[in-house]
Amino acid sequence: MIPAEWHVSRRFSGQFLLTVLFAFPAVFLSAPSLHAQSPAAYTRQRDAAIALEQQDQTLPAEAAWKAILASRPDDAEACANIGFLESQQQHYSEAVRYYRKAEAIDPSLPGLRMNLGLAFFKGGDMKQAAHVFEPLYRKAPADSDEAQRLRLLLGMAYYGAAEYGTAVPYLRDAVARDPQNLPYRLVLAHSCLWSKQYQCVLDVYHQILTLNAESAEADMLAGEAYDEMLDHADAIQQFRNAVKADPREPGVHFGLGYLLWCQSQFDEAGQQFQLETENAPNDAESVAYWADSEVRLEHPDVARPLLQKALQLNSRQELPWLDLGILDATAGHNENALREFKTAVRLAPSDVQPHWRLARLYQLMGNKVAAHAEFAQTRNLNKAADDTVFQKLQDARARGKSAGAAALSPEQP
Repeated sequence: MIPAEWHVSRRFSGQFLLTVLFAFPAVFLSAPSLHAQSPAAYTRQRDAAIALEQQDQTLPAEAAWKAILASRPDDAEACANIGFLESQQQHYSEAVRYYRKAEAIDPSLPGLRMNLGLAFFKGGDMKQAAHVFEPLYRKAPADSDEAQRLRLLLGMAYYGAAEYGTAVPYLRDAVARDPQNLPYRLVLAHSCLWSKQYQCVLDVYHQILTLNAESAEADMLAGEAYDEMLDHADAIQQFRNAVKADPREPGVHFGLGYLLWCQSQFDEAGQQFQLETENAPNDAESVAYWADSEVRLEHPDVARPLLQKALQLNSRQELPWLDLGILDATAGHNENALREFKTAVRLAPSDVQPHWRLARLYQLMGNKVAAHAEFAQTRNLNKAADDTVFQKLQDARARGKSAGAAALSPEQP
């Protein structure tokens, strides 16, 4: 029996890094010899393979187990150990194949199902991992360490599979049994938010405050929940708290800026977007919203270079093209404005604003037919509601504003 360490690392789009470390045993048993090979020769081969494995000589150990498997094709222990060594090398599909083969020979090997589930988890197949962990959890005594480990594994597996509502009860039970663990509570709060259980987010937030009263990440989560509940004042206050707790938290200035922008507080919103670009100079959306704030404040000389920078960073954003069109139309540069409004329409055909601006420009230029067509378009479109701050931050994460990943350290035989 060799203790194992399970390591989960999860980045929530730049908002937090969860690291969970704990040990659990897994044991592989040898199958009885059914072959012509002498017991003494087999024992020597097996002892040598185990010694190599214990010395972390992965490739020689794997070669030794494969030599055993060549003469004993139904040796479940050899298959299981090869699966473990493949997993050590992050060859998770191969690990699963050998674990499955071991399971077909001897499904009673202790630790085999756990390691199979971990190989699925590490390989990113979270649904299969959960499928393996579920029956193990049902068999584990409720108050045992094994059950607690499986609660967390299941919570993280369902989280990784984007089944956030299913993850919540496992994570809630896990944190109830480990009340001092802040990372677990953060995962739970994220899962509650992403499954639209907003009161759950706020309940967990208040629990987090007892562990860390200055958690910018927790303040942001509460702010996102309040915004989803249309409590914009409390949402803004939570993001102000987050800025105070950690002004370098990814997305914190953007989130506060966007909430203020939605309330037409463009002066302070612009300041927050500018601060976000100081933390993340290549954040095209923050630059775009900063520029838009300057347009709305009628600061064209400040706005124009920002709009150009936003488009250099990402030319597929509608907002900078729309704002450039507004600036050029105001300045009488109608041909430039026409091109920019058309680009905005192409990028966001269901947004009423570019169509309306384009129609007004056609009207100004005397093109009544084109103006009529664009005005007709606007009658078929409704002004889109502003995204919530949660949606905006989620979109930024999906674009890779910060990478999200899940990984596990090797399981041990």
